[in-house]
Amino acid sequence: MSLYDRVSNLPLVVEGYTLDGLDHVVSAEFTRRTTVISLHGAGEEGVGEDVTYDGELQDAQQERGPVLPLAGEWTLDTFSTQLAALPLFPEEPERHAYLDYRRWAFESAALDLALRQAGVSLGDAVGRVPRPVTFVASGGLGEPPSTVRLRAFLSINPGLRFKLDARPDWTDAIFAELQELGCVDSIDFKGHYSGTSVDNPPDPDLYRRAIEAFPEAWLEDPALTEETIPILEPHADRVTWDAPIHSVADIEALRWPPRTVNIKPSRFGALERLLAAYDHCDAHGIDAYGGGQWELGPGRGHIQLLAALFHPDTPNDVAPGGYNAAEPEPGLPASPLAVAARATGFAVV
Repeated sequence: MSLYDRVSNLPLVVEGYTLDGLDHVVSAEFTRRTTVISLHGAGEEGVGEDVTYDGELQDAQQERGPVLPLAGEWTLDTFSTQLAALPLFPEEPERHAYLDYRRWAFESAALDLALRQAGVSLGDAVGRVPRPVTFVASGGLGEPPSTVRLRAFLSINPGLRFKLDARPDWTDAIFAELQELGCVDSIDFKGHYSGTSVDNPPDPDLYRRAIEAFPEAWLEDPALTEETIPILEPHADRVTWDAPIHSVADIEALRWPPRTVNIKPSRFGALERLLAAYDHCDAHGIDAYGGGQWELGPGRGHIQLLAALFHPDTPNDVAPGGYNAAEPEPGLPASPLAVAARATGFAVV
């Protein structure tokens, strides 16, 4: 039985939903805004989080209120079919990925609500027990690049590992410092973004230097060009993918059969596509690791619980929110992270 078959026919009663905004000032230039979707029915509540990055789109959704026709008696599968037919945005968003981000918010809330109404946890439903999650801290080194922030986190958590966004302005001294620290699990080239604040056009020299400096690190999302393919091909077993992965078809279409891929639930949109990816990876001996989207609320618990159930031992980019801060605060949990699932639903305690 597929993972989706284990949950698709769960009954779901929806009487209505509410929208609540969350925000966190990341810097003078960026305030992260998300929306918590709360579905209500049969005396229970299920929650999800819309991680769309455009703050104005988040504000507009909250101002419109709960206008989607979601009330009724469904199964998880028929509710998903209803979502697919609805205009989740009044107009097509500039970034197509936002459609999946918003859909995942409603699908994850529906999963949470259906499980609570059934009186079971996600682990119960899929026959898995959550285990402590290995995690990495992710991000860049700033402008100009510096290892000061990394060293601050390492001072309170010496075993911490990092997933770092490589940039062309990394100097030889930065590479040397990172080698000395010995804390790099993954290098993210961000080669598949366009028109965003994190665009990183292909740089053959950067790729070559990173490959040589970190001979055991994962190489995530390089751009494949005539100049970069010859550099990457001898190290194809270390190449992994994040931004291009939205479905099983995307995994099957990769140039090199992957040893591992980054599975971000919000990129898949539909629960069926997400669970199919887990099934595919399991059937083909592909490791998965989780990733997030600056979740501020229940979405972070969701990605941690999925990691605990499906890929607890890989370098999951699902660290507690404190690891996104400019400076560490005392008491941050170390990896592996104990993830305590609620007795019912798709949530952590």
